[in-house]
Amino acid sequence: MKQLLTIIFILSGFGLNASNNFYNVKDYGAKGDGKNIDSPAINKTIEEASKKGGGTVFLPAGTYLSYSIRIQSNITLYLDAGCRLLAAYPQEASGFDIAEENEHNIFQDFGHSHWKNSLIWGINLENITICGQGIIDGRGLTREESRLNGVGNKAISLKLCKNVILKDIKMVNCGHFALLATGVDNMTINNVMVDTNRDGFDIDCCRNVRISDCSVNSPWDDAIVLKSSYALGFFRDTENVTITNCFVSGYDKGSVIDGTFLRNEPQAPDQGYVTGRIKLGTESSGGFRNICISNCVFERCRGLALETVDGGFLEDIVIDNITMRDIVNAPIFLRLGSRLRSPKGTPTGHMSRLTISNVNIYNADSRYSCIISGVPDHYIEDVSLNNIRLSFKGGGTKEDAQLVPPENEDLYPEPWMFGTIPASGFFIRHAKNIELNNIQISFMKPDYRPILWLKEVDGCRLFDFNATNAIGEDKYILKENVRNFKIEKSIK
Repeated sequence: MKQLLTIIFILSGFGLNASNNFYNVKDYGAKGDGKNIDSPAINKTIEEASKKGGGTVFLPAGTYLSYSIRIQSNITLYLDAGCRLLAAYPQEASGFDIAEENEHNIFQDFGHSHWKNSLIWGINLENITICGQGIIDGRGLTREESRLNGVGNKAISLKLCKNVILKDIKMVNCGHFALLATGVDNMTINNVMVDTNRDGFDIDCCRNVRISDCSVNSPWDDAIVLKSSYALGFFRDTENVTITNCFVSGYDKGSVIDGTFLRNEPQAPDQGYVTGRIKLGTESSGGFRNICISNCVFERCRGLALETVDGGFLEDIVIDNITMRDIVNAPIFLRLGSRLRSPKGTPTGHMSRLTISNVNIYNADSRYSCIISGVPDHYIEDVSLNNIRLSFKGGGTKEDAQLVPPENEDLYPEPWMFGTIPASGFFIRHAKNIELNNIQISFMKPDYRPILWLKEVDGCRLFDFNATNAIGEDKYILKENVRNFKIEKSIK
């Protein structure tokens, strides 16, 4: 009787009829004992619900060892408290669904180009919900881009779906992606905790997305990343996205979900220290438009990165109320590049109309300062940085101040592509109409580099731009072809 009342209570939250729309996987043969493979029974339950127009597929407490689960339209997959959906290790003559063919695989990494080799996947579906107090554990997934049949490398993978909700679940050890959403419209991700061994949420070629109240710990790759790849075989922009009230970090894997917040692992696989950030790019064949990021915390991770390097545009971005602590590379990294991993003939993209405001950054790596860098003949335009407080580690030398970073137009975009930066505060190159308003910079150790370094800049306005303990001989350097440079309040 108690279990029945619990079920009715759960279903009442979805407005469902308990007798017609509720499907318990144990009624279809699932064991939930962590020993038997339960994905055939779970898929059978989903198929039965789908035949009758949809409903809630319920996984009660237990451990469900599974290979690929094929979700369908009009299905809510509910993981009850005490439920663990556990990705199985591939075994002989069995395993996850095989990655489908994709002739456009060359334009983005393997993991972005396939969807079926996942723990949960769906293509061309609508009205999907994955929710509950349970855990999705991708223990048997690889974090590498394995092309072996039967190997899974994503926890949840959705392609060309609409009306999707992910809510309240926890996700650990999720392989290459906790979530790969490609070409998904109208998606809400709310109160999801992820502690994983590569990417958290990859939102690729998606429209109308809301991510809120989530915690994503991903020391070995990005936490929340928007992309715009060519995986669908055509250009599709990522647009109308909000990310708010989220925490992203690069603590040791598993130590956020268990509350220990360990710092013993210093490196991501690319040897660039831990990752764990919010990023736009790297896959950027299509564009990014109308993005709002607000009220987020970055901790022990890389800084905010806005990148378009494959021909796409990046415009109309607003970022507000961000706090960062223990940042391991450039706190703010804006990069317009010419890698052009897109169909032949794709031109270099553009980046414009970006506003970043009310940001507090403490204990940031000083090697890379903040970077705004386009490429020759392709300028980043109309950037406004407002009310930003930066506390850097410091330590830059007089020799560092003489460096001239290479262009490296076609390299993968990370701050270290330029080597040590000759500026202690901001490095700006190939840019137009840049405003720095109420910027406060301090250093924990002496730094002998200039605060500001500019080259190929048309229009730069400083208002209340202060460095409280800068000791370099030059407060700012205008290297070459700097026009319309204005200081409306003196640098201190």
